Amino acid sequence: MDEILDFDAIAQAELVRRGEVSSLELVDTSISRIERVNPQINAVIIPLFEQARVLARSASLPKGPLSGVPFLRKDLLCPSAGEPQHDGMRLMRDLGRIAPHDSYLAVKFRAAGLITVGKTNTPELGLNATTEPEAYGAARNPWNPSRSTGGSSGGSAAAVAARLVPIGHGGDGGGSIRIPASECGLVGLKPSRGRVSPGPDFGEVWHGFATEGVVTRSVRDTAAVLDAIAGNMPGDPYSAPPQARPFAEALTQRPRRLKIGLMRREPQDGEPLQADCGAAVEDAARLLESLGHHVEESHPAALDENRLMWHHFTNIVSCQTVSAIEEYEQIAGRKINAEDVEIGTWYFVERGRDVTAASYLSSVQWVHGWTRRMAHWWSEQGFDLLLTPTIATPPPPLGALTPTRENPTGHIDRLMATIQFTPQFNATGQPAISLPLHWNSEELPIGIQLVGPFGAEDLLIQIAARLEEARPWSDRRPPIHA
Repeated sequence: MDEILDFDAIAQAELVRRGEVSSLELVDTSISRIERVNPQINAVIIPLFEQARVLARSASLPKGPLSGVPFLRKDLLCPSAGEPQHDGMRLMRDLGRIAPHDSYLAVKFRAAGLITVGKTNTPELGLNATTEPEAYGAARNPWNPSRSTGGSSGGSAAAVAARLVPIGHGGDGGGSIRIPASECGLVGLKPSRGRVSPGPDFGEVWHGFATEGVVTRSVRDTAAVLDAIAGNMPGDPYSAPPQARPFAEALTQRPRRLKIGLMRREPQDGEPLQADCGAAVEDAARLLESLGHHVEESHPAALDENRLMWHHFTNIVSCQTVSAIEEYEQIAGRKINAEDVEIGTWYFVERGRDVTAASYLSSVQWVHGWTRRMAHWWSEQGFDLLLTPTIATPPPPLGALTPTRENPTGHIDRLMATIQFTPQFNATGQPAISLPLHWNSEELPIGIQLVGPFGAEDLLIQIAARLEEARPWSDRRPPIHA
């Protein structure tokens, strides 16, 4: 029975449908794995074992496409009524905050038949690219427990990589699905802006930079979940272009010969790209050429405005953080001060308070103009996809991206140097996927990123499925696994 949890979610759901295994058996096996392995990686921070067992036994379990499959939700966004919701915050943990109602996404996950067995570790408010919150301690990478899992969906990624569950929920506001996918050897798709509703609490998160999705071990699981959660909901301010057919159908479609731009170096004003990441993207380019696609060195010129983009991006995120803190003050019933949150969070709060309303709107306007300059490369130069490293380094050591009281902003340059290729596509709203095609000499996973035009998740799924077929990764297991 235990080995069945090594299958992907679609295979597990098929066994449940055929009556070869029960939902309760899958859930109990997942719980056993969590109890056995999680102490080594600190990925699951809020167990929901008994309610998962109740649902697994229930005749009311939805008969969705993934019915009976155990699942983990990140403890940030995606609230579910009656469950703890701490958002990586020590303050919310200490207050014992409970979600008062469901998000639309939580309802859609349940309708798909997924059974949540717990919630996963995340940095405070998702504001870092490593999962090392004071509230719960660091999540550890199952490929090397001294290394980061990435952030902010690092707990989910560590759990899926260690085979505690086949799918983990994630959110991506600056790379927070793709970065953990790269660092933990998984598939991580950031959907197009407006593809997944953030309601009913939000019309958009971080001015539309952030969206939600999953990390998985197979492209077909990613496609199946996207089909289950995509679609606008009443009151959404905007939505992505409706797909012509289910995303799962793209799995079997052979893409035409694609024109793919290759960015093998860092942006002109960026930090040097680590050699392993350069090797990974060049290897992916050769693999794409072997599949019949045209790959040439080219990228949008606007990507070389990296530091200016980062300035405006951070202005917007900082102001959004101030707004979030004011909402947490309503929950806490008092003012929140520097002692209530982490040093890195307070950096964003102080910066946001220094941004005037006019400056905020100027940053929004700059990002809109820059997005159009980015889009020109796809629309006018005829490229279908852009190939880049996912991040600029292998999984960093724990502690490398965390601020200290002595130097509360010292981590910012290190953070910028690491995530030089992901936040741009949160700003543009384009879909992007990280795929686990490369491991370095230390057996650390190195992801590559493919970026498509707005609304073109189907194209990314098509090409990702062909790459998975040509270079399978499902049998790779990290040293720490169930």
